Amino acid sequence: MRYSSIPSAQLIVQHCKAKKIKNIVISPGSRNAPLTIDFSEDPYFKCFSVVDERSAAFFALGIAQQLHEPVAVVCTSGSALLNYYPAVAEAFYSGIPLVIISADRPVYKIDVGDGQTIRQDNVFDRHIGYSANLKQDVSHAVKRVEKYKPEWLSEENKDTAQQEIQDYNDSELNTALNVAMQIKLPVHINVPFEEPLYDTTTEPSVKALIVPVRDKEELDISDLQNYVNIWNASSKKIVLVGVNPPNEVEQKFLDQLATDPSVIVLTETTSNLHHPNFFTSIDSIIAPIEKSEESRMLFEKLKPQVLLTFGGLVVSKKIKAFLREYKPEHHWHIDELKAFNTFFSLTHHFRTSINSFFADFMNRIEPQTSDYFYFWNKIRLQYEIKREDYMKQIPFSDMLAFYNILKAIPENHHVQLANSSTVRYAQLFNLDPSLEIFCNRGTSGIDGSTSTAVGSAFYAKTPTLLITGDISFFYDSNGLWNNYIRPDFRIIIINNDGGGIFRILPGQEETENFATFFETAHEKNVEHLSAQFGFEYMLVNGVTSLNDRLKDFYKKSDKPKILEVHTPRFINNKILLGYFDFISSRELT
Repeated sequence: MRYSSIPSAQLIVQHCKAKKIKNIVISPGSRNAPLTIDFSEDPYFKCFSVVDERSAAFFALGIAQQLHEPVAVVCTSGSALLNYYPAVAEAFYSGIPLVIISADRPVYKIDVGDGQTIRQDNVFDRHIGYSANLKQDVSHAVKRVEKYKPEWLSEENKDTAQQEIQDYNDSELNTALNVAMQIKLPVHINVPFEEPLYDTTTEPSVKALIVPVRDKEELDISDLQNYVNIWNASSKKIVLVGVNPPNEVEQKFLDQLATDPSVIVLTETTSNLHHPNFFTSIDSIIAPIEKSEESRMLFEKLKPQVLLTFGGLVVSKKIKAFLREYKPEHHWHIDELKAFNTFFSLTHHFRTSINSFFADFMNRIEPQTSDYFYFWNKIRLQYEIKREDYMKQIPFSDMLAFYNILKAIPENHHVQLANSSTVRYAQLFNLDPSLEIFCNRGTSGIDGSTSTAVGSAFYAKTPTLLITGDISFFYDSNGLWNNYIRPDFRIIIINNDGGGIFRILPGQEETENFATFFETAHEKNVEHLSAQFGFEYMLVNGVTSLNDRLKDFYKKSDKPKILEVHTPRFINNKILLGYFDFISSRELT
């Protein structure tokens, strides 16, 4: 086995191995050659080659999302590193432990006019869990060090100086990787390399000093009784769940919440929680109230005394607007690490796991006499009936396409949703409980949906379906530029010839400027891209052809498949807004 002759490259790889970071996504380059050699030569690591750094970082994020463990991405120096930033921000807000490892030029080559030299240290600054800026070895390329930085060697011998550097780098690497593993945040390790970059040795020249990750401390929640008393004294409670991994919460706790008459549980598609009594389309409850002449009275009736939240970020703008205006007396959030004050009413953060909290809390609560669930559940059942009526009368459109697509997904599929319109349409419908749903809701950007899905699918135990919009797909089409796409990978693209969501938002107007600079109108399809990346391709533009294609779309194949669904550009917004009018036409009593 070969090792890079550069000590700091060996050190990084040893630390990753000691912390069991197995998956390494490498973007080809020259300056990162020492790292590439050591990672790829060691059979312990599973190395992936993804050329586009932006795609590579989201690909790694997808793996980390699927495996719930740190994944490293490795790039060369210069602008390559900056392409990681969108995925770093997503990982930061989603609590996903990406390990960014960037090769850098020697410090004396920065800001002197050399190519591909930028200020790489602390480049992610406010969106990173920890930045480890390693020091350059002085035992490698000694003549260059003597030429450009003689003071590094002037007062002491080379061995002593090198040992001090290794001690410092060991400390920084332990801190960075332990943050990734304990706090579930992205970390950045920046390491300068001097040439020669490709020299190797058959034996490692250094041995890393490893500081183990500390065990998590069990937090004391013995003072829970005060909160139990508040809960038991309240007749109106909302449990709201944002992004949540599949199978994370014990069903017995969910069942108990679902049958409490003083509780309504609001879930989102990304919550991966299921019960017949859960409210799965939040906007379908809020929108009719907004349109009612008695909206203030109804919002006061819905306003909870206690709001209990867990999980990640919430998609629904309507529930955020409601809870910010009609603040609960108590808002408690359950999470081991952090609590966002999304509704500007947070009163307590339970720093523990969801199951640990519920195991203690649920044994002490007493169901209250209340008509809270009964009243709002009756409205929920009404809009679900009206939704089916509406689907029967609308023409082919985004909404009708989503309705049919979501119904046809086979059981036990891993589903990745792109952002913008895609995840919002999915919020309107009930999905099969066997499906595992994922979406990049940390920053809610469209920039890496495809790459994330491809990375996540690599280790998924079931076939993967990505549902995406045309702009999101085109924007991240390099997500298909790799050799790791499984033949059971499926993509459904809703192509409405532009950013259809902008036709729904305030400010929509039928002008050339709007079509060009907001909606980004186009007349492209993905047939050629499908051929380029080796996908089977099919195009549909009506409900009959869509349902016909869906019958065979999920059947076993030798190649992955793309189904492009072309919908009319000018009616989608009218149909979606008309849906909320339609379900609001019945009195809320």
